[in-house]
Amino acid sequence: MRLTVEAVAIGLAPRQLAWQVLQAVAAGAYADGALERELNRLPLPPADRALATELAYGAIRQRRLLDAWLDALGKVPAERQPPRLRWLLHLGCYQLLFSARVPAAAAVNTSVELAKRAGLGRLAPVANGLLRALLRRRAELPASAPPWQGLPQLEGELADALPAATCLGLRHSLPAWLAELLLQWLTPQRAEAFAASCNQPPGLDLRVNPLRASREQVLAALQQAGVAAEPLAEPQAIALSGRVGDLRQLPGYGEGHWCVQDRSAQRIAPLLQPAPGQRILDACAAPGGKSTHLAELLGDQGEIWAVDRAEARVRRLQRNAERLGLGCIRPLVADAAQLVAQRPDWRGSFDRVLLDAPCSGLGTLARHADARWRIEPAAISALVALQRQLLEGLLPLLRPGGLLVYATCTVHPAENDAVIAALLASQPQLALRSSQQWWPGQSPGDGFYAAVLACPG
Repeated sequence: MRLTVEAVAIGLAPRQLAWQVLQAVAAGAYADGALERELNRLPLPPADRALATELAYGAIRQRRLLDAWLDALGKVPAERQPPRLRWLLHLGCYQLLFSARVPAAAAVNTSVELAKRAGLGRLAPVANGLLRALLRRRAELPASAPPWQGLPQLEGELADALPAATCLGLRHSLPAWLAELLLQWLTPQRAEAFAASCNQPPGLDLRVNPLRASREQVLAALQQAGVAAEPLAEPQAIALSGRVGDLRQLPGYGEGHWCVQDRSAQRIAPLLQPAPGQRILDACAAPGGKSTHLAELLGDQGEIWAVDRAEARVRRLQRNAERLGLGCIRPLVADAAQLVAQRPDWRGSFDRVLLDAPCSGLGTLARHADARWRIEPAAISALVALQRQLLEGLLPLLRPGGLLVYATCTVHPAENDAVIAALLASQPQLALRSSQQWWPGQSPGDGFYAAVLACPG
């Protein structure tokens, strides 16, 4: 469907783009890649880019709840709807339920118009009728009512008959298996807070490069450029708010004054207690956020081997290091689990080892809109096996008296405390210095786990 000047003028362009992203994700594409491709294909003004991004990511996050509304209001269950209509209805319902800045009439009319222009003319009345039925259902509720209120499955005797995990999963659009686990791991109140946090658009945090600028200088430059920013508890962290546009156009980007890194991720590198002159291994390092943080903490005085299996991601790491002016990072394309065999001379030669391990990413569901629908519970055991393999492969590289930090961006205990407990049982010479779990909904930022292990001197 090609959009005319008239279509752009009446607000179809960002909605058409979001609809294309929803269809691409349903076909197997990753949400961020699909959005980037569509934005490159159809350049939009900043306000329309922001709207398209909000609608695409929001509708993807809320897939389960939106399907529940389609099931409640339509004659055909959501999963039996023609796929293109299903995702268009998701787009319309999302605007009515979640987007306060979109007038209800605009949400309905643009959805119907898109159906007509995309060859779904005979289904346009279906879209019109269902969206207006949702409007009528919600008109009886206070304006502050949560988006699940009015859904028959979650009201009265029907809700009382449902398991608590089903209600939690429906309210916050989480897969059933995850909602069940959350209620096993957490109190109902903490599970509710975690689930709600998964649907909040993530914040945008910067990490100041102290070798190029001070945090005060970066804050002043951003303020002068009209960008709202504030310092965070983490020593190098700044939080941005509001619309910031293309980050590469912000002051200090080209000069390497800062990079983007979530505040939680900024807590990991300092756990290694890096000091100038040390030799550090960063396994699974790309795209380099923690490698570059370590280099900054070393004052760029030392040696950091940044290892990753993906060549393209290692090139990206190298570009990041060059922009930040960091010369002590040595990128290497390799399998971190096989380094002892590939580099036998590295045995016992590193003062510090960081393993930011591949994981299920359950601590970053707000950041990755489609992740909750991609993760399968059966995949956790394979990830645990890989995490243990990596730890066992990296330990021989650590010198006596050295530190190893194991980190993940998940909250699954099997990938975190259980992995470390198994390692300590098989390697009794190691000492657990500390372990921490940051939960979304309880502390700002992404969910992370970190354990600090010491090798006896």
